[in-house]
Amino acid sequence: MLNTFIGDVGHLSVIVAFVASLVAAYAYYQAARGRALGEAEPTWLRLARGAFFVHGVAVIAIIASLFGIIYGHRYEYYYAWSHSSNHLPVYYMISCFWEGQEGSFLLWIFWHVLLGGLIIRFNRQWEAPVMAVFAGVQLFLTSMILGVVVLNVKIGSSPFILLRDFLTDAPVFRLNPNFVPTDGTGLNPLLQNYWMVIHPPTLFLGFALTLVPFAFAIAGLWKNELTKWVKPAITWSLVGGAVLGVGIMMGAYWAYETLNFGGYWNWDPVENAVYIPWLVLVASLHALVLWQRRRIGLRTAFVLVISTFLLILYATFLTRSGVLGNASVHSFTDLGLSGQLIIYLGAFVVLATALLVVKWKSIPISEKELTAYNPELWVFVGATVLCLGAFQVLVTTSIPVYNAFLGFIGIKSNLALPADQIAHYTKFQLWMGVAVALVSGIAQLMWWQRNDKETVTNTFTVPGILTLLGAALVILLVRYFGLKMTPAYIVLLTAGLFGVLANLSMLLVLIRRRVSLSGGAVSHIGIALMLLGVLASAGYSNIVSQNVSGLVYSKDFPEDINRDNVLLWRNESAPMKDYDVTYTGQYLDVPGVPGYVNKDLLFLGINDEFRALARGDIKRGDRVYHKAGDTLEIRPEDTYYRVEYKNRKSGEAFTLYPRAQVNEEMGGLLASPDIKPFWNHDIYSHISTVPDPSKEKEWSEVKEHTLSVGDTIYLNDYFAVLRAIEPAQKSATAGLGLAAGDVAIQGDIIVHGEKRQYHVHPIFVVRSNLVGRVPDEVTDLGLRVTFNNVDPATKKFTFGVSTTQKDYIILKAVEKPFINLLWSGTLLMALGFGIAVVQRRREDRRPSAPNKPAAVRKRPVQVA
Repeated sequence: MLNTFIGDVGHLSVIVAFVASLVAAYAYYQAARGRALGEAEPTWLRLARGAFFVHGVAVIAIIASLFGIIYGHRYEYYYAWSHSSNHLPVYYMISCFWEGQEGSFLLWIFWHVLLGGLIIRFNRQWEAPVMAVFAGVQLFLTSMILGVVVLNVKIGSSPFILLRDFLTDAPVFRLNPNFVPTDGTGLNPLLQNYWMVIHPPTLFLGFALTLVPFAFAIAGLWKNELTKWVKPAITWSLVGGAVLGVGIMMGAYWAYETLNFGGYWNWDPVENAVYIPWLVLVASLHALVLWQRRRIGLRTAFVLVISTFLLILYATFLTRSGVLGNASVHSFTDLGLSGQLIIYLGAFVVLATALLVVKWKSIPISEKELTAYNPELWVFVGATVLCLGAFQVLVTTSIPVYNAFLGFIGIKSNLALPADQIAHYTKFQLWMGVAVALVSGIAQLMWWQRNDKETVTNTFTVPGILTLLGAALVILLVRYFGLKMTPAYIVLLTAGLFGVLANLSMLLVLIRRRVSLSGGAVSHIGIALMLLGVLASAGYSNIVSQNVSGLVYSKDFPEDINRDNVLLWRNESAPMKDYDVTYTGQYLDVPGVPGYVNKDLLFLGINDEFRALARGDIKRGDRVYHKAGDTLEIRPEDTYYRVEYKNRKSGEAFTLYPRAQVNEEMGGLLASPDIKPFWNHDIYSHISTVPDPSKEKEWSEVKEHTLSVGDTIYLNDYFAVLRAIEPAQKSATAGLGLAAGDVAIQGDIIVHGEKRQYHVHPIFVVRSNLVGRVPDEVTDLGLRVTFNNVDPATKKFTFGVSTTQKDYIILKAVEKPFINLLWSGTLLMALGFGIAVVQRRREDRRPSAPNKPAAVRKRPVQVA
């Protein structure tokens, strides 16, 4: 039944949120105009706060309405129909919320509401000018989901549009305008992952946090408070750097766990669009610290803080305008909002640039001359390296934008993205990583010492010697195991070790001095570990599933599949480096049952594809979750292939369940790996090829056998014995709708395979005087047995046997050495940011000591 009320409430809330943000922006502007910082006009300030509060309530109402539409399966709305389906779990319905453009904009708006509330509560002195910028940004963002047409100009795309209004040409709506589909198209299978529940909110919180230092910088320029803005901006930049960095790495781990390209970073343009502003954000954080601690680099801080937010807006344009449609698999489709996005980006570029140009000469500068013994120089060099790295990625990623712009003005462009984008970006970013690791160690060691030649020399001696010894040891070990160490890898290894050891030695010095831990040093250790993890896992990734059979699996397969994969017939082990590997069957996800359930325990093909009958008890340990004959819910989209690994040397065994789904709309086989982590490596396994489950099996011509109980027959390479004829099991006939007087019997046939026996139970049914047959299959052997006839007089039974190709998978397995360094480094990086935030808050509460000489004052935690 068509329900427009909830959509009307949601759309009305969008309009209220838009108008309220407009009122808040204007009122905050009037409250701050012509007044000193902290002296906002009270009447306008009250109006602004009230309007922003109304805006926040309206945003929450929008979120509640949209999630209500998704959760209630209201497929009369295009958003619910295109992103969800009846059988999605609730946590994936949350992912549906931000799968579409409108939902992701709404998530971004929501985070701004929360951050704006925190600024109103804790930064009262800055409230009016900062919130004027905040409300202005909210005005633009809310316009992106407004979904109205003014003077034939579309403003925004509404998440509350009805399906019939979106698919206006669909014949079904001409026949029945109130038609409501019974199910939706579903969530992208690659997004059906728990990381997609938490990664987007984290990433968008990082986006939202970049607005805060930007708003403080604009407010500082506006109110001529060219230095005071730095103090609150540092804390917010620290939080933003941590959240955005963790959000990016969450996406990397999602790719590692869900996609099958064998890594965690593919230099996809959408990945780059997030990576670029994070690099600039970290550089801006160092510039802010330089000004607050050493009164140097304020102009640089202004430029980088403003650039970070503008790059977030540019990333939004890249991913949502459709300009990357042919260059990225992650980008959103164009909803016709490209012009609106350009106006949004252009407005803030012009505003920020104009303010910066007007106030440029008024921004204080330092007359201090920097030498190689000044830590400020090395911090500045580090920030410069980060910006250069961001610029290199930005230039290449923007090639589709150049082409689109030149095409718009009538010039044909032949620029193309690199054919091998991983090699292209890596050859530049590798050296950026080397520079970052070296400079972070140098700057951290010098930051806490006296700036004279003797002290600097002594400070560098121990970590320098340990670095060289450690690098030499690793190089010898690598060569001992027969691996190559290129000059570039040697340099990156040495730089990474120096980054770890230099920062660690400084932490130990601070502990001995009883000085609080340096959040910067902890973060730098994390970054250096991440670089070492990238070097080890990417540079020395080892394919362990090499084809050693001497056979070509298929001439139709690409060369790498025939070369780098192992063919596994069901229940037949095959050697794979140090392992014996066995594929033991197909499994499905059954909600409420831990792990996965063997397909052989399920009778599929009943009326609902999302339901099955249990052929036997489904239990874990002593607990029975479903009894034989029960109808249970399944998730049939994905098949999990159970693969057993056994190490021939140690005897250690483990089981993996790589996932695969045949999806023609997304290019065929969608395979997701399963990973076995060890302390020093991961075994990363994914399916390369399976028999296409969407195609009917090609069975041979049926061959009939007439048997008595106890007779033996030969079936290809196997023999079978008719053990008994017995009443059919209730679990096998539960879906046949048998009534009193109907008969169902089954044959109990034992098939002797090469390594085990199989019980086959074909069923013969007489229902309402009509004969029916339910065949049974031995998937391992490629056999199907049908109970064809019964001769009561002779006690003979006729069975039909047909054969097909045995079940198999083609598996690729890769060893990823020391990849845990990457993930543990990420956690350390986030921990360092967290330590710095806590220390910064403590410092803000501590009374200042203006008369105390800087040389003897305890230095607080730095992020340099």
